[in-house]
Amino acid sequence: MKKLLLMALALGLTAGVAVAQETYTQDFEDGTTTVLGLYGTGDPPMIVTNVGAPDPVYGGLRSLRLEDNSPSGTPQAFIAWVYGLQDGDEITAGFWRYDDTPGVSPSVRIWAHWNDNPDDITGYNGSASGNGDYGEGLGWDYHDWTWTVSGGHTGIVIEARTYSSIGDTSWIDDVTVTIPSRDGIVLWLPGPDHPVANENSTWSQVKSLY
Repeated sequence: MKKLLLMALALGLTAGVAVAQETYTQDFEDGTTTVLGLYGTGDPPMIVTNVGAPDPVYGGLRSLRLEDNSPSGTPQAFIAWVYGLQDGDEITAGFWRYDDTPGVSPSVRIWAHWNDNPDDITGYNGSASGNGDYGEGLGWDYHDWTWTVSGGHTGIVIEARTYSSIGDTSWIDDVTVTIPSRDGIVLWLPGPDHPVANENSTWSQVKSLY
């Protein structure tokens, strides 16, 4: 598992007041951060690299290079994990993506799946779907989606999915995640090895992710 950063919120809300939102961004500028995990048919499913020029970079000096390495299916890179959710919560996530192949692969888009187990990022409780837009393939464009929690789900894993053949490459940059400002909601983004647990988490949960 890659190095992780756990960011917890502890802001109380008053009944009847609109839910406030908090936004967090991972820009990959440390030169080492990649993703929280991977899924697919390859070994590894995707080759993920923190890169700089001459690779395309949207902001700053670094971006994330996604090379498809699965012989079938749509490999997934886990770019965020949120749990402690309840029905009606809205989660918005997005990133800048780059490809210069209009109408053909490689392509990348944002997707997600429900994960109701706060102890295991690999848990799966059904697809949460996502944005079906593959983009124009003319360079950088911003790509996002909003999910509304329903069906009693309590967690969601946000994915960058590649739609390509082995060796095809796309890039993403500046991952942004917006979550409700409510006590008990926990957001993991890829990042330095400095996890912090909120009052509703335990160190055993944190350690289980390494």
